[in-house]
Amino acid sequence: MNIQIFGKSKCFDTKKAERYFKERRVKFQSIDLIGVGLSRGEFNSVKAVVGLEALIDSSAPGAEILAYLAYDSDKEEKLLENPMFLVTPIVRNGKMATVGYCPEIWKSWE
Repeated sequence: MNIQIFGKSKCFDTKKAERYFKERRVKFQSIDLIGVGLSRGEFNSVKAVVGLEALIDSSAPGAEILAYLAYDSDKEEKLLENPMFLVTPIVRNGKMATVGYCPEIWKSWE
């Protein structure tokens, strides 16, 4: 397994995801979503698995602007510019990915 956890430092679900993999002694790479962000390739890989709407954190401050964008390509650009609008954690394992805390799916990866 090649686990990557993209998250925010103050996100409770990100910390729970890291603890989930630590408890099972699964090595993972933790990436600060705010400081580093997602590359376009990583974003497209996750989007292909979960869909664009699953990535949008509508409760994030300022995220309401995404509702006014007509085209998905405009929403994608705004998400790449502002990673605060992404739901966390984003957990990748090769071509597989989840958004949010999803231990039932991670268990099937083991």
